[in-house]
Amino acid sequence: MEIREYVNSAYAERMNTAELRAQFLIERVFEPGKATMVYSHVDRMIAGGIMPASEAIVLAGGKELGSEYFLQRRELGIINIGSAGTVVLDGKPYRVGERDALYVGKGTREVLFTSEDAQHPAKFYFNSAPAHRGCETRLVTLSDARKVALGSDEQCNKRVINQYIHPAVVESCQLVMGMTALAPGSVWNTMPAHTHERRMEVYLYLDVDDDQVVFHLMGKPDQTRHIVVRNEQAVISPSWSMHSGVGTKAYTFIWGMAGENQAFDDMDHIPMEVLL
Repeated sequence: MEIREYVNSAYAERMNTAELRAQFLIERVFEPGKATMVYSHVDRMIAGGIMPASEAIVLAGGKELGSEYFLQRRELGIINIGSAGTVVLDGKPYRVGERDALYVGKGTREVLFTSEDAQHPAKFYFNSAPAHRGCETRLVTLSDARKVALGSDEQCNKRVINQYIHPAVVESCQLVMGMTALAPGSVWNTMPAHTHERRMEVYLYLDVDDDQVVFHLMGKPDQTRHIVVRNEQAVISPSWSMHSGVGTKAYTFIWGMAGENQAFDDMDHIPMEVLL
């Protein structure tokens, strides 16, 4: 588990490209046969990827968490972006298909991941946040997700937001998680940009062709920065940072949030005229 310390906005203004990438970008989320994870001091969020091959992978606790087992004081959200796989929770299997999600509540002791086909493995992307209460575990398929259509062709931001772990779909303690898919010809995931001072966010960009990139915009509105992101890379977004993104082609991204509330529309919009 890699540990990332908190970076405040004043320090971020002085960071160069390599320093920004080292602090905020998770370059390699998936490795065959392994579990990777980054523990961020920003709201104690953990983001990672689990890609089982021929053997099962167990999500365990340890010194980094100071817990006997991983979900002793945490909850977990999983979205599978690979082929079908199975997550076994305290002996009970849940088949998680491509683009399906699984919410796992606090107190689950055994969390085990397998792929149905080792040659075409599952890719379990996950976010985990501290939880003060347990909520019911639930499988949420792509068809179960609450769908919100936003944007327009004229603004190049036509998209569908699939809300998986969301108060309107499944109860959780604080974690909110979903996946947004841009329509062909659309490249902006949101603009005008916004912040939400009361929540942090993590993004995983996917469906980015090998010869394409996404420019993830961040920073204070008068001190904007960008990080070039490629396929299946993730970005940590602190609550002080604006966030928006534009790709060289349409793409998909998974967002996960933790903080003071679960109100998806609790955001502070930034007028276009103040961006610098």
